[in-house]
Amino acid sequence: MTNVEKKQAKKLANPIKSVGMKLFAIIFCGIIACVMSVGLLAYSKAKEIIESKVSEASFQTVNQVANNLDIIFRTYEDLSMQIMIDEDFHEQVRTVLDSKAGFNKSEAAGKLNERLRNYVTGNVSISGVILIPLNPKLTVLNVGTAQANRSEIIKESAWFKEVIERDGKTLWIPPQPGGLAVLPAPPSIGMSRLIKDKLTNQPTYLLLMEIHLASINKRFEDVELGQGSEMAILDSKGNYIVSPDAALIGKSAKVSLPTEGDSALSGSQKAAVSNGNDVLAAYTTFETMNWKLLGTVPVKELVKDAKAIQTMTWITLVIASLIAVAIGVLVILTIAQPLVKLRNLMNEGASGNLTVRASFKKRRDEIGELSESFNRMMTQIQLLAVQTTRSAEDVLLTATDLTEASRKTALSAKEIAVATEEIAGGAASLAVEAERGTDLTSHINIQMKKVIASNQMMVRSANEVEKASEQGTAYMGILIHKTGVTEEMTRSMVEKVDALKESTGSIVKILEVLNNLTKQTNILSLNATIEAARAGAAGKGFMVVADEIRKLADQSRQSIDIVGQITEKIRDEIDETVQVLSNAYPLFQEQIGSVKEANQIFLTVQGQMGQFAEKLELVTESIGQLDHSQGILADAMTNVSAVAEESSATSEEVASLSSVQLNISDEMVRLSEKLDAVSRELKESLSQFKMN
Repeated sequence: MTNVEKKQAKKLANPIKSVGMKLFAIIFCGIIACVMSVGLLAYSKAKEIIESKVSEASFQTVNQVANNLDIIFRTYEDLSMQIMIDEDFHEQVRTVLDSKAGFNKSEAAGKLNERLRNYVTGNVSISGVILIPLNPKLTVLNVGTAQANRSEIIKESAWFKEVIERDGKTLWIPPQPGGLAVLPAPPSIGMSRLIKDKLTNQPTYLLLMEIHLASINKRFEDVELGQGSEMAILDSKGNYIVSPDAALIGKSAKVSLPTEGDSALSGSQKAAVSNGNDVLAAYTTFETMNWKLLGTVPVKELVKDAKAIQTMTWITLVIASLIAVAIGVLVILTIAQPLVKLRNLMNEGASGNLTVRASFKKRRDEIGELSESFNRMMTQIQLLAVQTTRSAEDVLLTATDLTEASRKTALSAKEIAVATEEIAGGAASLAVEAERGTDLTSHINIQMKKVIASNQMMVRSANEVEKASEQGTAYMGILIHKTGVTEEMTRSMVEKVDALKESTGSIVKILEVLNNLTKQTNILSLNATIEAARAGAAGKGFMVVADEIRKLADQSRQSIDIVGQITEKIRDEIDETVQVLSNAYPLFQEQIGSVKEANQIFLTVQGQMGQFAEKLELVTESIGQLDHSQGILADAMTNVSAVAEESSATSEEVASLSSVQLNISDEMVRLSEKLDAVSRELKESLSQFKMN
């Protein structure tokens, strides 16, 4: 290895992929990830908790403010209710309706106006009240700054018709673009309801009470949900009714609220407004009308304090980065640099210097153990190289001697191969002549085997016929015996059937006796019945017994008739059986005669086949002697041929072995030369290692 290569080996091919850089990257990224995860999770959780708590507190505050405003709104409704149920008021209205003209009508109108003023006096939040007549006989009544000439304009408005349809229920009216009854139109809302006469239940006036928005706004303008918070009242369409910014009244709210479900009545949510900032919105619906009180708080103001956690997270991240860098440098100094030194020592060992050793003995960690293992490995490699060098020298000397011996063996193998080929030629000629004699002997042997096989088949056939005759004779003897037994059984059966026929006749006679006995019993029962009838009441019991005896006699007679029918049927069947057996007996006689004749024929065949089998045995014996002689001749020719073939094969095998030995000798010479060359190359390679 050149000096340039050694310098390049000491440097890392790619420092970024080194173990030290990888460990540094892992530690650095792990610390940064942990710090960022903990900090951001803490910031997110704190932000979530603040939003949740503020949202809950805001909702409670909005509910309290809404309850207070509900009380105020109910006060105005109660005031209108007092007017509606005021008996004196309705009395004066009736007076006006009943009076045609003059002082009474004017006086009643003045009293109505005075009574209406008494209700409003002292309540500065009411800017004006107007009573719009629904009967042409009545006149417009107005109190405060409400203008009577606005009645016709009011009658044309949409909310006027809705109040009529409500039939006495209150209707709260949001601010109108052209104002209500007070001009110039200040920001105000209205509360209207229908006034009915209790006696006639006819509507007389429509009450419109106009209330300053400023008085409503004062009720919650001091309530703060947080820095930058706002509270407003929205109508059923989501438009501003009361807002800190008067320019927004009548316009759509900045926050879109739910319109369906339980969440449409009250709740809290996080929403984005038109300027892009998120707000926490808490809202609730008033009990007196379908308006909502809305409170909003900017989210950025709520989580402003939580920003400190985020800032602290970034500061901690910078400190953790510096600590990670310090740990990475320490890892590089304690792990990466020793590994680089070990790598350089390994490169020197790979270049042939087996004397290099690592010097990390003071370290008791894995690096120290690795250096000790490296030193042991280099020591073992050095010993192995020394031993291999010695072995290579011995192999070189042995290869030289083996080459000389192989050359001498090759020359001797060539001479043996030539002599063996000449012997193989003579043995081949002898084998050809012996083969011809063997072929002729084999042909004769085949023909003799065919004759022997045919004779053996005839002998087997004769034996089989003789055995079949013997078996047939035996079977015929058994058949004659069984036929005789059958004849005896048939004769015995005929006798037993005759005896059974006589027994059946006896049963018939017994049945006749039983039948007569039944008739006598029946007559006796009849006589007993007659005697019992004569005896009167004393003979009733005996009459029952006589009746039972008569029934028993009838049952016995029926049973005897049935047995008689069965016995008659058995007698007929016995007669038929006797007839069949009588017809079958002559046939058994003829069968016995035929079986005896067949048995005589089988005996004759058996005798003739025995004589034929004896003659075949003589022929078989003669052919066997001829086959034995032929076998001796064939064995002799086979031995000659075998000896010739064996001699030829042995010669060819020797020639083949000589050729193989010659090839092996040539191969040994070639291998010896190759071994010599390899030994020299091995010696040159080992000479490159530095072992001392």
